[in-house]
Amino acid sequence: MHNAGIFIESPLGKVTMADFDRTYNVNVRGPLLLMQAAEDYLPRDRSGRIVCVSSTSSTCGLKNQTTYGGSKAALEAQARTWARELSERCTVNSVNPGPVRTEMLSTITPELKENIRPFAEHAPLMKVREGVDSNEVIEDAKSRGGRSATVEEVANVVGMLCMPDAAWITGQVISANGGFIFGLS
Repeated sequence: MHNAGIFIESPLGKVTMADFDRTYNVNVRGPLLLMQAAEDYLPRDRSGRIVCVSSTSSTCGLKNQTTYGGSKAALEAQARTWARELSERCTVNSVNPGPVRTEMLSTITPELKENIRPFAEHAPLMKVREGVDSNEVIEDAKSRGGRSATVEEVANVVGMLCMPDAAWITGQVISANGGFIFGLS
């Protein structure tokens, strides 16, 4: 699984080449180098499973995410290419989560919270549930327009793609985002 990623929020006119290089080195080059290192160790019977973790930013076109959104779209394109190249050895898919309660999410700016609010407010599974969700989740949802996913909710989708029963799924982007991009694709 490719799960490393960095997020640098910057409007188009302020994207530096250093930020671009850093983002693409981690989010695109890192998975490429990992795949090259792992290729010789992949099985030869299609039983292998590779799952890349992308982002709804590859689809939404959110403001100030030129480098992050672009890098995650590039990762999705790489996964589709690897699905064809490695088809006799493994499946390759991407999981496209929306906001997930991680350290990275805690660093987003108030402006980005407002940019994602319309998506979150209309995402069926991002609605908070009184008596089910913790007070912390409910309070956090107020600033985003909806609750963020748990790491486990996304990990379970990754796990599903790694099961033998998922042998007929490859080259796909699975939107595990609570409906965050519902109707956009």
